[in-house]
Amino acid sequence: MPERVVESERVVDTVVWDIGRVLVEFDLGRIYRDMIPDCAERARFVAQVVTEDWHAQHDEGVSFAEMVAARTAEFPQHAARIARYASHWLESLPGPVPGTHGLIERLAAQDVPQYAITNFGVDAWELFRPTFPILNHMRDIVVSGIERLIKPDDAIFHLAARRFARAPETMLFIDDNAANVATAKRLGWNVHHFTGDADALEARMQALGLL
Repeated sequence: MPERVVESERVVDTVVWDIGRVLVEFDLGRIYRDMIPDCAERARFVAQVVTEDWHAQHDEGVSFAEMVAARTAEFPQHAARIARYASHWLESLPGPVPGTHGLIERLAAQDVPQYAITNFGVDAWELFRPTFPILNHMRDIVVSGIERLIKPDDAIFHLAARRFARAPETMLFIDDNAANVATAKRLGWNVHHFTGDADALEARMQALGLL
């Protein structure tokens, strides 16, 4: 095993992953590829009705049923399309982000502790988790919708540190969202802003002695 490197005041020996757009691709528009075949119309719909900002309340703990009912009342002309958001949710997650799963496997082979903190709603998580066995390598996963705490709020990072029983400065936190990364860094975590470049992430892990 490579020698671990001190980045803060303590050795970095643990990796904490975000999931969406770090381990799995996410695209709401894919839910509507068949229902709205016109690309421009589909883009308008996910920009105006079933949007990522609207979806974020699911990550905060609001159920699919509540969301669909409220949005249908607001946009009754799109009732069937809005209902499809819940019934075809898994289609928004088309597959793994290239390169990151191999890093998880290599870390696991080195016995590096791995965890995750994810903004994910309860209904979506129950659908998704059984389809993604790479997460079996995580010793624990903090899910925003279950905890009713959400990134980038400080509270979810404090909860994660307690649950994982590890000091922030011993963990490398990886996320695609700059606001989440900024909060973790301010709270003393070592961070990596993931922009889709698994090679850059691998280099960072190697520099820290994790790989």
